[in-house]
Amino acid sequence: MTDHESPQGVSEVDKESAKNTKHKKAMEKQKAKVDANIDRAQEEKGIMVLLTGDGKGKTSSGFGMVLRALGYGQRVGIVQFIKGVQKSGEELFISERFPEVYFHQMGTGFTWNTQDRSGDIAAAERTWEHATKLLTDPSYDLVLLDELTYMIAYQYLDEAMILSTLQNRPFEQSLIVTGRGGGSALQALADTVSEVKDVKHAFRAGIKARPGVDY
Repeated sequence: MTDHESPQGVSEVDKESAKNTKHKKAMEKQKAKVDANIDRAQEEKGIMVLLTGDGKGKTSSGFGMVLRALGYGQRVGIVQFIKGVQKSGEELFISERFPEVYFHQMGTGFTWNTQDRSGDIAAAERTWEHATKLLTDPSYDLVLLDELTYMIAYQYLDEAMILSTLQNRPFEQSLIVTGRGGGSALQALADTVSEVKDVKHAFRAGIKARPGVDY
């Protein structure tokens, strides 16, 4: 038996070759599957993406798509519900470097801080006017409605009104909605739904939120 031969009489070179052949066949099969899916996807239209779940990262994912759209020179509009008392890193970055982006925040902060339902509803209605402006303007390629789901969950805004406006937005306009919950009707309306699962969070271990990571 040589140094490059296993006890069963198969050389290490042959074993590596077999692995490469197996990998190549698997990748060929995967490529054929991907190509077939691409061939089937022929419809051109804007899509609605819902980023939900109880885990961290929904807003971050939404802003990631915003930056992608800006990279392609697309026109982007952003409306943030709930957040707005403390400026986030996203707001600081976009407002300073991309002043052409339409950016509006509800400005009340989190509901457990305001503890004022009627005031929050009034703020939500004012903020929805900004969202409606974007959702009826075909010049916007991408619209991000951050934390919109809470407006439905807390019954700050009429669900049927929201769904109708989202559904009847310009045909080529893509939309991102983020936030926990939002109901089955919102999920049914979305073209793509991703759920972020909470497995572990540093905050529960007593670690303070950090700029650049958490806000």
